[in-house]
Amino acid sequence: MSDNIRNKTLEEEQVAQSTAPNLHNQKSSPGPMPTRTQVAQSTAPNLQKPTISVETSKSYVKPLIAELIGTFAFVFIGAGSIITNTLTQGAIGTLGIALAHGLALSIMITVFAATSGGHINPAVTIAMLVTRRIAPLLGLLYIVAQLVGATLAGLLLRTVYPQAVWQAAELGTPMLAPGVSFGTGVLVEAVLTFFLLLAVFGTAVDPRHAQIGGFGIGLTVALDILMGGALTGASMNPARTFGPALAGGFWQNDLVYWIGPIIGAVLAALIYEYVILRTWRGRQEMA
Repeated sequence: MSDNIRNKTLEEEQVAQSTAPNLHNQKSSPGPMPTRTQVAQSTAPNLQKPTISVETSKSYVKPLIAELIGTFAFVFIGAGSIITNTLTQGAIGTLGIALAHGLALSIMITVFAATSGGHINPAVTIAMLVTRRIAPLLGLLYIVAQLVGATLAGLLLRTVYPQAVWQAAELGTPMLAPGVSFGTGVLVEAVLTFFLLLAVFGTAVDPRHAQIGGFGIGLTVALDILMGGALTGASMNPARTFGPALAGGFWQNDLVYWIGPIIGAVLAALIYEYVILRTWRGRQEMA
């Protein structure tokens, strides 16, 4: 009887060991206890080693750099052409100033179109926000980058040209001509920017657009300057006015160059997006 009991007990122990193998196999020899620093690093890696994802860099950093550089170049060349015209006592003339602005914008848009869309103008960015073609936060950052680029250009122009020259040219800041009222200035800037945004949508946004880079947009700026330069300076771009104004302290009628371009840009964007493109999309769906 005792042998049977002993054998039964051994069998029960073997069964118990076989039914709980994981409890035995998971045991390991004790190692050194982790330090508090190691525990903190393992539980909060993002705080200890912050990283910028590739996606964040592509979505924000690179486009913002492109907008800053593009706006810097446009304002530096555009405003610089006006100061040079003063320096050379009118040798460049209105045509030269128009070409300087138009070509600079054409090249910068063509260079950065694939990176940021080549806005280089807060009015363009606001138009894209209204038509939901850019995220709100990114659009706001675009505008900040554009204003910073324009201001840096203005500061550099102050350094490059003699003080007497850039002051006489008001650092290339667009100004209302004598006899042009605030309201007339807003109207002129709105109409000129309306044409500019039609060119933006027609040659860059519309899927059917011709592959001409930024030259359709730049040519529109040049033509607008030939018409409106003598009235308002034909800014069509709040950053184009803001940068030199901040760097040189020329703030006369600055609101004209925010209100007018924004009104013209939004009107053109809404018409093109919800009338022209919507009609085309409707025909595509019916076909």
